[in-house]
Amino acid sequence: MSSMSPMSQSDAKKHLHQSYHQQENNIQKNVLITGGSRGIGSALVTRFANAGYTVWFTYCKGKKSAQQLVDSFPNRNVQAFELDLGDWMSLQNLLQALPEPVDILINNAALGTGTVKELIQEPHLQDQALLQVNAVGTLWLTQEILPVMRERKYGKIIFISSVGGGITQFPGFRLADSMSKAAIAFLSKQLAAELSHEPIDIFTICPGATKTPMLEASLLNGLSANDTQALYNSLPGCRLIEPDEIAEIALFVCTEKAKVLRGAVIDASLGLGVNPGTLTSFMKGIN
Repeated sequence: MSSMSPMSQSDAKKHLHQSYHQQENNIQKNVLITGGSRGIGSALVTRFANAGYTVWFTYCKGKKSAQQLVDSFPNRNVQAFELDLGDWMSLQNLLQALPEPVDILINNAALGTGTVKELIQEPHLQDQALLQVNAVGTLWLTQEILPVMRERKYGKIIFISSVGGGITQFPGFRLADSMSKAAIAFLSKQLAAELSHEPIDIFTICPGATKTPMLEASLLNGLSANDTQALYNSLPGCRLIEPDEIAEIALFVCTEKAKVLRGAVIDASLGLGVNPGTLTSFMKGIN
């Protein structure tokens, strides 16, 4: 009568990895992208839809632009859902409306220093909204979706933070905005630690100065042509980042090749994160 030797630790890990990989290949990839109607969000929707994923994205105020984005993919499974990320009942309505479980959650929706002023007049309420939407709302949504990922033994969560708060600090920038982005980066690292032995991957991407409506509202719209060129010259790389460059990183971390980056907080700022003084000096020069 023959006996089987116990599986070695290395064999067990290999078996577990193969099991996860096989399960991942068998799962239909449903991606939920918050704040998907413009800027980086729109680039994320486009990238993932063109890669064959089922894409659900949220919008808050821009219903027309959201519908236009959906209509641009007549042969893809792309749907838009209304969501006020800072409102608990709105979040619950979204979860009820989603047709299937979420395999990949991309927490992208956020208010910025400029965009919050378009919605709220009082500075103290602006600060409250920045933290409520960017940090608390993101926490709420992640906590609601994570248990199903754990039950299904599969999931990826990507947080879009910012170089300001997520990587470094910029003196003179709005405190509540940077605090909210720092909170997102901490949340991602805490979850990555808690889930380090489960088949759920956590990543954070921290863009630098990116060509988006948010940057236009917070900075670019107030600059002259000469100041705009001076801004470009002050930035590492001497240019703004394109939203599609950030979307490409997000798509990559959803691949098997990115497994080694689990838990990473990625500085995607063209070098601004390691040399923040370039932007600080420019801001002092125009104020």
